[in-house]
Amino acid sequence: MPSTSETGHAKNVANFEDLISFCNGYKATYNPSKEALTIAKLNDLQTNAKASLQQAKTSKTSFDNATNARQLAFKDLKPLATKVVNALSVSGATDLAIADARTINRKIQGAKANGGTKAPTTPADPNAPAPTDKTISTSQQSYDSLIDHFTKLIEVVSQDGNYKPNEKELQTATLQTKLDSLKTSNTSLVNAYTDWSNARINRNTVLYNPLTGLVQTALEVKKYVKSVFGASSPQFKQVSGLEFTNVKDR
Repeated sequence: MPSTSETGHAKNVANFEDLISFCNGYKATYNPSKEALTIAKLNDLQTNAKASLQQAKTSKTSFDNATNARQLAFKDLKPLATKVVNALSVSGATDLAIADARTINRKIQGAKANGGTKAPTTPADPNAPAPTDKTISTSQQSYDSLIDHFTKLIEVVSQDGNYKPNEKELQTATLQTKLDSLKTSNTSLVNAYTDWSNARINRNTVLYNPLTGLVQTALEVKKYVKSVFGASSPQFKQVSGLEFTNVKDR
């Protein structure tokens, strides 16, 4: 189900297409002196608006997919880290190495000195409110920290000659492969969010720029039609009923 803001954007673009159709119907009577209000420029703006709307939707889908992929990649990290620590503890490793590994694992599990909570994650629900740059930054720091902690855990077990598990998933080469996959999924999400953020900026510029945006242009077209045909004319009644709003939740 599309969000309210997404529906608002689409409604603005759809109503703008209706507005152009009405203006086309006025034939030569519709002849504004301002170039931005001419039929040709209105068609150009409509094309750009549709393209910006589609790009925002496409990049949002890519962001959602990247979010899901990262969550899947990190899903088994915490139980895996615990298995590594347990394997190290029965390998004959030094008490210091085991203590270091346990400290790192507590951080991976999300435990704090005061018994705090686990690290937050980015919502994958496409119907959830759009994450802001601040929430993305906070979430990103959490995943960056997990990668850093897991890197340190691998270093601890790799440097201990007693750590030689027979289980493939616990071997250092496999752990390194896992680490690489975490980094890849994390980077992919960062890039996907950047693309989505830029697409929204472009869409908002095309639709809501206070001077050249679709909404502002539509309001000016309405005023022009009113000036040509009159406030009580059937022509103005056609266009005055078309709603154009600056969507606040972007």
